[in-house]
Amino acid sequence: MRSAEGLLEIGFMRTVFDSLGAGVFVTELTGRLTACNPRAQQLLGRPQKAMLGHDLHDLLHRGPDGGTLPRSECGMLAVLDSEQPAEGSEELFLRGDGSLVPIIWAATPLRHEGRMEGSVVVFHDFSLHRDAAEQTAAHLAALEGLTARLTMVAEVSTVLISALETPEMLDRLAGLLVPDMGDWAAIDVRTAGQSGEMRRVAVRAPHDPRTAEALRGPLPPLPESTRSAVVQALRSAEPVALDADDLAEAPDSPLASAHRELFDRLGGSCAVVVPLYTRRQVFGALTVARVDPGSSYSEAELFVLADIARRAGLVMEAGELFEQQRHVAETMQRQLLTPLPQVDHLELAARYLPAESAAEIGGDWYDSFLLSDGVLTMVIGDVVGHDLKAAAHMAEVRNMLRALAWDRTEPPSLIMRRLDEAMTHTSDAPMATCVFARIEGAEGGPWKLHWVNAGHPPPLLITADGHTRFLEAGHGPLLGLSSALHMGLGWPDAQADLPPRSTLLLYTDGLVESRTRDIEAGLDTLRRHAAALARRDIEDFLDELLRRIDPSGDDVALLVLRTPAAGVGAGPGEAPAQQAHSPAAANRGAPGSRIEDTPVRDTSEPG
Repeated sequence: MRSAEGLLEIGFMRTVFDSLGAGVFVTELTGRLTACNPRAQQLLGRPQKAMLGHDLHDLLHRGPDGGTLPRSECGMLAVLDSEQPAEGSEELFLRGDGSLVPIIWAATPLRHEGRMEGSVVVFHDFSLHRDAAEQTAAHLAALEGLTARLTMVAEVSTVLISALETPEMLDRLAGLLVPDMGDWAAIDVRTAGQSGEMRRVAVRAPHDPRTAEALRGPLPPLPESTRSAVVQALRSAEPVALDADDLAEAPDSPLASAHRELFDRLGGSCAVVVPLYTRRQVFGALTVARVDPGSSYSEAELFVLADIARRAGLVMEAGELFEQQRHVAETMQRQLLTPLPQVDHLELAARYLPAESAAEIGGDWYDSFLLSDGVLTMVIGDVVGHDLKAAAHMAEVRNMLRALAWDRTEPPSLIMRRLDEAMTHTSDAPMATCVFARIEGAEGGPWKLHWVNAGHPPPLLITADGHTRFLEAGHGPLLGLSSALHMGLGWPDAQADLPPRSTLLLYTDGLVESRTRDIEAGLDTLRRHAAALARRDIEDFLDELLRRIDPSGDDVALLVLRTPAAGVGAGPGEAPAQQAHSPAAANRGAPGSRIEDTPVRDTSEPG
C-alpha cells in the first residue's frame, strides 16, 4: 500500500499534468496513447476517450497534404527506439474536425525504475508562431523590394540630373531599368520641331544587344487613330499595361507594327508603356517588357515606372527650356556684336564662342567704334551672371558705354567713372568688368594705347618678334561697385606704346579660367601660345589660339588689334597728324567681325 504522502504526491503531480499550458501525451512502448491532458484535448478538438488506446502516429501524424506518413519518418516514435530525447517544428497533427494544426514538439523517453516504459510528448500549437514568422519574412521581402526600388530610383535620379545630352540620358535610363524592371526597355520620342514624327532613341536588351541596337532609328509618324499602346500612352498621358492577349493582337498602323517588332525580335509576355510627360507636353514613351510566360507587373511597379517616366519628362522639358534660353541669349549677343571698323592700316578681328550650356550663357561682349573725334576705341567686358538676364544687362551696359564715350572727348578714366555712376543710379545691371581703350596716333603711326581696366583680365601685348607682356596698369574696381558703396575709388589712366606689327589682345576670363584650371595657369598658357603665333595673320592668330587653348564651359569673347609696319599709311611729305577720319571713311573696306560657334580646327604644329 502507498503511504499518505505518496498518495498526496500522486495527486499533486496529476494536478500539474492537468494544468500544463501545453499538450501532453504519454505512450507505451508500441506508440499507443495511454494518457493525455486537457490541453491536448483542447488543441486537437478530440475528447480523451477518442484518443486513448490509439496509436499516436496513425491517429494524429499527417503530411502537408493531409495524408498519412510512413512510421519510419515519425520523429516522435523514433524516441522509443533510440531512447534519446528529440524535438521538432515541422510536423502536423490531425484535428477532430479534419483540419491540420502545425505543432512544435519535444519527446522524452519515459523510464520507471530503470526500465524503458514509453515516452512523453509535449506539444504546442505552432500556427501563431509560424504565421508571425511568415508575416515577418513577407515584411522583410517587401522591405528588400522597396529598398531595391529606392536604390534604382536614386540611380535614375542621378542619371537624370547629370549634365548629359538628352539621347545619352535616355539611353542610360533604359539601361538602369533592366533587368530589375524588365528583360528589355525601349524609349521612343517625338522629334522636336516635326509634329507627328517619332524616333526610337534607346533600346536596352542585355540578352540580345545586337538586335537592340538594330531596332533604334526613325519610326513611322503618329497615326490619326489606332489601338497602339504607344499612341494611347502619348495621348492619354497614362500608363498602358499589356498582357499576352494584348500582345497577340494584330497591329493596325505602321507605328503599331514598329512597336510590335520589339516584341517579335526581343520577346515578351507582358509589358508596360508609360509616357514621358509634363503638364505642358508629352515627349515620348518608355516601354518595359518581361519575357517569361506568366510574368506580370504589380501596381507598385506600374507606379515606380510612371514616376520615373514623369521625372524624365521634367528633365527633357528643362533641357528644352535651357536650349531656348541659350538660343535667345546667343542671338542677343550676336546681334550686339557689330562689324568692326577699319582705321588707316590698323587691323581688327574678333571672335565670340557661346557657352557649352544654356546655364553658362552670360554677359561677355566686345566692341569697337569710332568716337566723335575720330579716335578708335576697343572694349571688352563681362557682366556678372550666367543667364538670359545677364545677356540683357550686357546689352544695357554696352549701350550706356557707347553713349557716354561718344558724348564727350574725355580720358578713359572719366568715361569709366560716369559709366559706374550711371549703372548705379539708372540701371539694375549688376557688377561688370571692362577694359575701355583709345587707340591714338598720327597717320602712319606711331600708335599709343590709352586705357583703364575695371577689374578685367589684363590686355596682352605681343610684339612682332614674339615678346609678350600683360598690361597690368590702369586697374580699378569693378563697375557698379565704387559708386554704389560710396567708396570714392577711381580708375587711373594708363598708356603704352604699340610698336609696329605688334598685336594687342583683349579677352574675357572664359579664355583663361575654367573649373579644371586656375587663372594664373590660364594666363601662362595664353602668353606662351600667343608668343608662338605672333607672326600669324590676325584671323589665323585667333583661330589657332582658340584651337590650342580649347576653352570650355563659360562663353568667350576676344578682340585683337594689329598695328601696321612703321610709316605705313603716311603719304609722301605728309605731316603726321592726329586721326580725324570720318566714320564713313574709317569704315571703308571694313572686314567685319567674325563669330563662330566652334574654333577652326588646325592642321599646323603647335608652337
